[in-house]
Amino acid sequence: MTGTADPAAPPQQDRWGLVAVAGLLSFAALLDMNAVNLALPSIARDLAVPERTAQWAALAYQLPVVALLLPAGRWLDGVGLRAAVQPAVVGFAACGTAAALAPGAGWLIAARAGQGVFGALVFVLMPVVAARAVRPALRARALSVPATLGPLGAVSGPALGGPLLDAVGWRAVFLLALPVCAAALWTVRRAAPPGHGLHDGPASGSQSSPRPGSGTRLPPKPSPGPALADTALVGGAVAAVLLALTLSPGRFGLAVLVTSAAVLAAVWLRRPAGRAAVAVLSPVHGTVTALAAGVAGMQYLLALHLQRDAGVSATATGLTMLCFPLAMGLAGQAGGRLAGRLGARRTAVAGAAVTAAGLLLLLGGSGAPADSAWRLAVAGCGMGLYGGPVQALALQSAPPGRLGSAGSVVQLARSLGFAVGPALATAAAGAGGVRGGLAAAAACVGAAAVLLAVTGRNHT
Repeated sequence: MTGTADPAAPPQQDRWGLVAVAGLLSFAALLDMNAVNLALPSIARDLAVPERTAQWAALAYQLPVVALLLPAGRWLDGVGLRAAVQPAVVGFAACGTAAALAPGAGWLIAARAGQGVFGALVFVLMPVVAARAVRPALRARALSVPATLGPLGAVSGPALGGPLLDAVGWRAVFLLALPVCAAALWTVRRAAPPGHGLHDGPASGSQSSPRPGSGTRLPPKPSPGPALADTALVGGAVAAVLLALTLSPGRFGLAVLVTSAAVLAAVWLRRPAGRAAVAVLSPVHGTVTALAAGVAGMQYLLALHLQRDAGVSATATGLTMLCFPLAMGLAGQAGGRLAGRLGARRTAVAGAAVTAAGLLLLLGGSGAPADSAWRLAVAGCGMGLYGGPVQALALQSAPPGRLGSAGSVVQLARSLGFAVGPALATAAAGAGGVRGGLAAAAACVGAAAVLLAVTGRNHT
């Protein structure tokens, strides 16, 4: 491929329809995630299992997401947009339906694990589609669209999931994302012509991007063998950490699990995929993991506390919890605009600091719904300012043709935090009660703000 422009090629344009697809994917993913967290106490009661077992309805989803994000990113670097979106969205919807039909905990956990496989594709697609659809100068603004529609999906999760839990039961929660999945499929068919690739478009910075029918061949697909080995290593390491946090093993069991996680992670880091991930890794990814862990732990503990300890209905709990994503959605577009004026790093640092302040306010509150609502809104405003700019920080150093892999590393960092956060908060709550768990969540977010402020300037 040469750098000479094809005179027959149409002028490149920003494709905001594809940005809308990224937003719909974000909406569906967070709609499901927040509604399921709200349903965990009901699942434990209905299936007659301990709360730690019911928690795996969420963890079983996050585990394959973490394990498959990097292989998914490499796959997305060499396929067309339709070929990526269609199986991801259809599989996500089908496994959600299977979860709704689960007769027992084993079926439910297996269905959620399958949904996590397709969820890995969904999470990688969100930033990649948005970033590839527009010029680099508009990337922060484009990334703020899924960063805004995601919280709106999170708003819909508690708002719709709470009444559904009270009126129908937890099974209906797993069907909430089906209409959004259908809308995403319809939109991508209109916005992306057949053969359109994720590597195409003005964001590539090249005049020689392949066009349908141009004869340019996509990069060869990697062999599945190394990808499966990488998946097993990453998944095994994360599974060992989650089991250590949720099973409360004795000292010997804890030592075995921690040692296993360390060995598996070390082996993976010595492999080509691990070295490639390290090559695009920056301290920004550490802040993404820490902040996601703190927020996910807070959301899980607060939903459990309101329903189990305070005796609040699922509807009232959902209405309380939606204050966080609602505020996040309202602040999301402001985050994109501020990043254009003040810079992505400054905006992301400010957002992380406000989120930490909101969690500290929760720690000092009474725990009642009305008292928690405005404190959640403060934390949500910080997350809205933080979301788009921090993704732009993490993606801006990606080499040409590697945006899919770079986007998967960002989502790996976030999903690792989402997976570990609730388990870490549960372990802390076991020692210090709900306030101990919330203190651990606030500490994670505070550490993310400090790390981003200290080291982020080297990556702006």
